[in-house]
Amino acid sequence: MIQIQNISKSFGEQVLLDGASMLVGDHERVGLVGRNGCGKSTLFKMILGQECIDGGSIDIPKKYTLGYLQQHLNFTHATVHEEACSVLKPNEDGWIEEHKVEAILFGLGFDEESMHKSPALLSGGFQIRLNLAKVLASEPDMLLLDEPTNYLDIVSMRWLSRFLRSWKGEVLLITHDHHFMDEVCTHTVGIHRHKMRKVKGTVEKLRETIAEEEEVAQRTQENEAKKKAQLEQVIERFRYKAAKAAMVQSKIKAAAKLATGERLTHERNLDFSFTEAGFPGKRMLQIKELHFAYGEGPELITDLTMEVFKGDRIAIIGPNGRGKTTLLNLIAKELQPTAGEISHNPNLQINYFGQTNINRLNLDNTVEEEIASAIEEVSQKSRARGLAGLMMFSGDAALKKVKVLSGGERSRVLLGKILASPCNMLLLDEPTNHLDMESIESLIDALEDYEGTAMVVTHDEELLHAFATRLVVFDGGKCRVFEGTYADFLEKVGWASEKKPGGSESANIKVSNIDVKTDAPTSAPRAKEDRKARADYIAERSKIIKPLEKQLAKLEEDIAKAEALGGELEAKLVTASETGDGNAITAIAKDMDDNKKKVDQLYEEWEKVSAELEAAKDKWKL
Repeated sequence: MIQIQNISKSFGEQVLLDGASMLVGDHERVGLVGRNGCGKSTLFKMILGQECIDGGSIDIPKKYTLGYLQQHLNFTHATVHEEACSVLKPNEDGWIEEHKVEAILFGLGFDEESMHKSPALLSGGFQIRLNLAKVLASEPDMLLLDEPTNYLDIVSMRWLSRFLRSWKGEVLLITHDHHFMDEVCTHTVGIHRHKMRKVKGTVEKLRETIAEEEEVAQRTQENEAKKKAQLEQVIERFRYKAAKAAMVQSKIKAAAKLATGERLTHERNLDFSFTEAGFPGKRMLQIKELHFAYGEGPELITDLTMEVFKGDRIAIIGPNGRGKTTLLNLIAKELQPTAGEISHNPNLQINYFGQTNINRLNLDNTVEEEIASAIEEVSQKSRARGLAGLMMFSGDAALKKVKVLSGGERSRVLLGKILASPCNMLLLDEPTNHLDMESIESLIDALEDYEGTAMVVTHDEELLHAFATRLVVFDGGKCRVFEGTYADFLEKVGWASEKKPGGSESANIKVSNIDVKTDAPTSAPRAKEDRKARADYIAERSKIIKPLEKQLAKLEEDIAKAEALGGELEAKLVTASETGDGNAITAIAKDMDDNKKKVDQLYEEWEKVSAELEAAKDKWKL
């Protein structure tokens, strides 16, 4: 485990952390949240020793290993497979368990062909995935993952979520994806007002806790301000009376201990509000038998036919490199179809937030000038400064040149330009990539309020669940329209890779060599051919599978109870440490050690039963 005690960190006048403390306990998977620039990534660097601490301490046990996702690329082996396997250590029998690496690579979206490629030939995104595979395969005590989903598609993200949930060690995770964090993490830590606040549970639980504490703090501050004002009146009244000198000095000291009377400052969120242009009629565009390929390459889109109507909420989803952005570019008329056609209604007005659009900003303009360039009416140009403020470029920040901005800041400038001009159709390609959680929620709210049509390419499952009522799905080598929500899609269709034996769904649990009943048929008899044989097969399968499922459920319940006890003991240890109660510290430490051993035993048993269950399901397929 890692203990962070009263650390402070500043860059010039910018204070990131001031007396912040946190403990990451055994088997905890902790999500780290906070506004962009609050110090999350800096904290990682301090834990890794890459950044100095201004004050306080970070205590890491000896021989405790940290695995960090490097953005720096340094590959030394001929193939992807060899590079990934280079981090493996021999097992007790001296064998290198390459199957572990292969399962991870497949889960992260590599295919058989890419395994034998040189790492240098991979795209930048897949090179980062290779680094991630190496970190996961090296099996450190703690994973430090800073935005690991930025280079993953939705299928790989779902696999990584399952993998991390079965991780035996500790995890410290930074991600803007609220849904992903809640799926993975047992605890959430917020960097708020330069401190760290930890709760057991989800991001929402943390927010509720902080909101309650803020309300109490605000009331306390207001009450103390009133009391201070009353004391100052007394001081002023008796200041020059010698007989009251002692009383006055006492009141002065009491007043000095009270609040200043200044209200707590509130952290700003992005405030999205899309401007709708009117649209007479219903059908906005029509796609007929659309085909597209780049040059002599394979077809990305084949025979796609669909209509888009006013008010549609369409999400375009699928693994990377399959044609999602290409479809948006075709609709925006930045590409021409290989065959088929896309017909626009004459009244259609499109605003396009695309991956390449950010690079088309005028680098010599200021933020304000660039946003103003999207406003056609001269009389409305003054709106640009206000829109820059909404995009968190207030004051002199609006006068910065675009060329000095980061990629995330340029994304906000482009969003500002989109807000500046009315439209009746939004095309948004990965709009959440450079936003923090609070800003993503503002975006979701704005999309819900927007009465025009929106088509969004995203891997963010929270956005998908909140937004989409129709889908365009790129998966299994096909592009098709699905009429329904994302939850409907997962229930009725699902991702192709998650349905394959040995695919990403089954790769998240290590299956050991367990003797499962070997005389099972390779598959269940077909009902039409032999109903009795199928019924007998299902009954026999149930005798094997059901007890294992019950045993696994009981183990998960026991693990949850033991981990809850561990959290209670940690809280007691902190209290005992603060009071200096040596006897209590010794007793609690022993209880924590016993509980840790119990948790380790439960996890070992859980792994064994999980593997046995997976093997049984594989033998007794339906």
